[in-house]
Amino acid sequence: MATRTDAPTRREQILKEAARLFAERGFHGVGVDEIGAAVGISGPGLYRHFAGKDAMLAELLVGISGQLLTGAKRRVAEADGGAGAEAVLDSLIEGHIDFALDDRPLITLHDRELDRLRDSDRKMVRQLQRQYVELWVGVVREVYPGLGEPAARSAVHSVFGLLNSTPHLGRAGSLPGRAATAELLHRMARGAFAAAEV
Repeated sequence: MATRTDAPTRREQILKEAARLFAERGFHGVGVDEIGAAVGISGPGLYRHFAGKDAMLAELLVGISGQLLTGAKRRVAEADGGAGAEAVLDSLIEGHIDFALDDRPLITLHDRELDRLRDSDRKMVRQLQRQYVELWVGVVREVYPGLGEPAARSAVHSVFGLLNSTPHLGRAGSLPGRAATAELLHRMARGAFAAAEV
């Protein structure tokens, strides 16, 4: 099983560059030749890895939705060893902040290009996202029992909106640094949940 320290595969390199280019210039503003050039292969060479740009887009958006859900389930399972609901919620928030800070192009891509997916892929993204939200809702209601289910769900969506605003925070150099930004986002997320309960 690959770990974060493993060198990325050629396929992962292609997806990373495709996400960056699609986010910068839009799905239709990028050709396969440009994606290939970004990873040092010919445009037609991409077809050894993907059927085309549509397949890349689908793998990016379905893939990140699946990764977020899998990561959240893992965090909850790891906490079953005795960590309280507060620790589980903090872990979920940390995981989403990692995504929001490290995968900013995917957030932009999701916002702009989700409607370009085939119906089946778009439905898969939505299904994975609903499961992710419901996992959070359960944990949030344990930590904030005064929140009813609809209010907890609204709060979760609001916190996602906050955390997923990272592409709009400015250029990387204009932020206070990754650790400080992560800490600020974490405090704001917890504050939003606490305010929702009141």
